[in-house]
Amino acid sequence: MELHEIIQNRREITNFKDTPIPEDSMQKLMDAAALAPAGNNLPSREFIVVRRKETLARLAKTPATVSWVEHAAAAVVVTGRPDVSKYWLQDSSIACGFLWLAAVNEGLGGAFGAVYHAQDAGETEKREAHVRGVLDIPADRHITAILGFGWPVSHPGAKTPPENSELLHDETF
Repeated sequence: MELHEIIQNRREITNFKDTPIPEDSMQKLMDAAALAPAGNNLPSREFIVVRRKETLARLAKTPATVSWVEHAAAAVVVTGRPDVSKYWLQDSSIACGFLWLAAVNEGLGGAFGAVYHAQDAGETEKREAHVRGVLDIPADRHITAILGFGWPVSHPGAKTPPENSELLHDETF
């Protein structure tokens, strides 16, 4: 697929077939994550690939509405390191986008579950504590998100940009 096609076909998919993702496809996703830009090119984000069904089931209990991850073929937990870069949240978020687009390019469906909540420290603590406990993530990392991937049962079709969008401005706001 061409990039524009990949972007249009990126949809939230939470219903997956019970089919594993080939290792070469997972490697392409992880390469995309590692190649995502980072502020000052610092290694401020890390990735944990999860394929074991029992671990996916435990992650699905994260208090962040990610129950769908239990049925994914794989998940990638994206962490950020504030001790490495003040841009850890931006860096890890950009990597999430790269991961998701790489998944679409492989024909996979994906979904995003935010763990870090920038406006609610208490909610972040609950979500991170659960994921930390499942995956033994050190306390100096924040957990940005859980992305689940798999072969979609169905696809709602490509998106098209809205006409006369109020999101876009020319020259000034």
